[in-house]
Amino acid sequence: MNALPADHPQRLALAEEVHARPPQALGAPARVSHLAVLVEPSQRAAEREHLAQLCRLLGQPLPTSDAGQVLLGHDGLQLKWERHGEFSGYTVIAEGAGDQAQPFAEAASARLPAGWLAAVPGRTLVAAHVLLWPAEAPESADSPRLRECFGAGAVVVGSRVAGGAGSVYTDFRVHADGCSRFVLLDHGFTPRQAGRALQRVLEVEVYRMLALLALPLAQQLAADLLPIEAELARLTSAMARDEDSARDGAAAAGREELLLQELTRLAAEVERGLSGSQFRFGACAAYSRLVATRIEELREARLPGLQTLGEFMARRFSPAVATCASVSQRLRELSERVARASSLLATRVGIARERQNQALLASMNRRARMQLRLQQTVEGLSVAAIAYYASGLAGYLLKGAKAAGLPIDLDLAVGLLVPLLVVAVYFAVHRARSGLREDDEGA
Repeated sequence: MNALPADHPQRLALAEEVHARPPQALGAPARVSHLAVLVEPSQRAAEREHLAQLCRLLGQPLPTSDAGQVLLGHDGLQLKWERHGEFSGYTVIAEGAGDQAQPFAEAASARLPAGWLAAVPGRTLVAAHVLLWPAEAPESADSPRLRECFGAGAVVVGSRVAGGAGSVYTDFRVHADGCSRFVLLDHGFTPRQAGRALQRVLEVEVYRMLALLALPLAQQLAADLLPIEAELARLTSAMARDEDSARDGAAAAGREELLLQELTRLAAEVERGLSGSQFRFGACAAYSRLVATRIEELREARLPGLQTLGEFMARRFSPAVATCASVSQRLRELSERVARASSLLATRVGIARERQNQALLASMNRRARMQLRLQQTVEGLSVAAIAYYASGLAGYLLKGAKAAGLPIDLDLAVGLLVPLLVVAVYFAVHRARSGLREDDEGA
């Protein structure tokens, strides 16, 4: 084979992704226990060490540091660990049907070392037991065996799955032992079919619970949004009332700035709700789609007198998901409404400030004109004063010249010099003022 170009760094990891988390082959009878725990990023190292502890107890090789799943087998017991984005799953499979009189009394997880399961890092979100039994025909809604499994009066849902190769039953309730219960009947499963059916049933339960993590948040936000919406309505009404008084200058601008501050506070509250909820609401939508996909992959067929899993989810689960989607949409729309109101009010405040600036400039122009007139008046007085002092100095010079013997008519000479001095002083002052004006315009 010809040599290939260098591999992309992620080529092998991406190629193996479609083979990640394959279902395990199962044969009836068997008992299965499943645990899904929410794990914080800071707990991942403790989780891996806890798993390594089990490997040492069972004499199994330790998992690698980057392993996303671990499969252990020991004395008819299998444990599969899978790491997901925000949770980890532990599936324990034990061969044999256990006590038929008390179907769920002997759980597969009971065969793990004492205390190991309780010490798993994280918080339990899903704990479930599954019984895989061979059977020739489906159970009826009032079957004694189902009553033994789920209790008298339990509302059981179930259906034929995998094209009739099996049937599944559950009541979607957490029982006294803290676990939900599922019964899988094998009417002709292949081992791989049984493993896929088990995996899909457990994923329906896990993804259902993960999706519903958004429901308490949605309910809290729905209550918190009511006063925010009322406050926004009050502020927009105040904006409409102030529209007619927007020409009141500084008073109108002051009122609008106060409204803008309140709108900014509302926007901060809405954005805080958005930033704190959008991940959870997005996860709810994604997990709900996975629930629908897994139910579709089961290929359900109706059993007489029982709701299918899909019908049960449509009536009980889908409304909760719709509530989360509605609150998320409501929050985004409220954010847009606050942003529009803030933009409109900011424009009005800007216009009011422009009016104030125009009035201020007009006032400055009036003062400048008054100052110019005053300056011109002062310049006229300055010409007279300078000419007066200049004529006085000229008179002293003429007196000195007359005392020196020059034939000068002192009064006549001073009288003739005064107009000349006035004209000269005027042109000198005018030229100096013109020079200052030219320098100012140049600057």
